[in-house]
Parts: sequence; structure tokens; C-alpha cells
Amino acid sequence: MLRSIKELRGYKLIARDGKVGEVHEFYFDDRAWVMRYAVVDTGNWLAGRRVLISPHSLEQPDWEKKQIDVKLTRKQIEGSPSIDAKKPVYRQHEMELMQYYSWPNYWEVVGTHIPETALLIARAEKDQKDKYKTHDNPHLRSTREVSGYYIQARDGEIGHVDDFIAEDENWIIRYVVVDTKNWLPWSKEVILSPSWIKKIDWADEKVYLDLKRNLIEKSPEFDPSKPVNREYEVRLYDFYGRPKYWEEK
Repeated sequence: MLRSIKELRGYKLIARDGKVGEVHEFYFDDRAWVMRYAVVDTGNWLAGRRVLISPHSLEQPDWEKKQIDVKLTRKQIEGSPSIDAKKPVYRQHEMELMQYYSWPNYWEVVGTHIPETALLIARAEKDQKDKYKTHDNPHLRSTREVSGYYIQARDGEIGHVDDFIAEDENWIIRYVVVDTKNWLPWSKEVILSPSWIKKIDWADEKVYLDLKRNLIEKSPEFDPSKPVNREYEVRLYDFYGRPKYWEEK
């Protein structure tokens, strides 16, 4: 099911033997558009320490209880390699996490949870594995940080990033939610596929689109109070004349 990532902030994370903290944000890969880590605020339990948890250790969110079960113990999480979630994530840190938890290296392993487009990404990253050991991973993005980035269409700004919509079964980001209220005479939110994005620029704090403003202005309006269903998706893709992700081979 497609769900709001912003809605997950504050959800409790429950290990096999008790609560470990709350969801603070997520790190996603801006090429594969897949969630790589949940950033967990452990509160007073680990003296304010934040930890990274791979989706490999997360169950599907319980939307009624507002919690996510974690396939780990509190002791495992407490003994995990220390990472400062306020600083860039280094590949060496990721490798230590993967080894400690026995998680598969996403930059080397291509599984059913990774989009087909990630195959080339995984191969490219494997070639640069040594380079990333001492440098931050330039393709890991914070959902909190990117929220608020300006949206740059081909012919000018059109809004800002407000949220992300992801599948809660495999943590693939299917849509970016764009708020256009500061650019259009009426308040309107729209959603756009990541495949229509050319790049995210850290320095400019902008998301660059392969679309024109007038097309986005006429896009089917998004209602955040309602779940995204297939009927709406069909209408959205037909409007833009783009291939539907669920029909791609």
C-alpha cells in the first residue's frame, strides 16, 4: 500500500523485547528511490543517541497502532556501531552496520525489493566501494532535509517538496508530494513520479524536473487525507502520458 512518509514520523519502533524509540526520518537513495535506513530517535534509552535501521529489519507499519515492529532485540541495537545521524553517512559506517546485523549490502545485492533500475546502480557502486569508504555516500538523502526543497520545472519554480509516498511492503518511493501554494493563486498539492526528476541539487536545495510549469499546474490534484489508489495513479500517468511503473518489465 502507498503511504505518506511524513506520517511515519513519531511512530514507535518495537523490538522483539520492547520499545527502542521513534521514527525521526528516513535516508533514501536518490538514484534508486528506495528507503535505505530509518533514523531512530532512541530518546532517554540510549541517552539521545540515534541509530540507523535497515528496512530489512522492519516489518510493515501498523497504521492503527502507529508503530513498526523491528526484527531485532534491544541488546542488538544497543551494541550496534555508533553513527552520528546528524553527519553524512560514510560507506565504511554502512559496511560496519551491514556486517554487525548481517544485512545484505544493497550496493552489491540485487533482490526483489530493489527496483530493476537499481541493477546498474548496484554495479556502479560496487566499482566505487573503496572510494566511498572515506567519503560520505552522495546519494543518501534525508527525507526531512529534502522536504522544503524548491521544485524547479524546465521554465521556473513551481513549488516545494512537502512529502514522499512510498510502498510499505518494499519501501520504494513512488511519488514526491509537491505543494504549489506559494506559486499558484490557489493552494494545490500534486504528486510526481521520481522518474520525472532529473536531479536533486544539495547546494541549491532544489529538485529539478523534466516537466514544464503549465503541465504541473493542470495536474490532477492530490488530497493528502486520502490514500493513493490505482484509479488515481492511472489518471495521473495518463495525464502526463508517461509509462506506468506497474506495467514496466
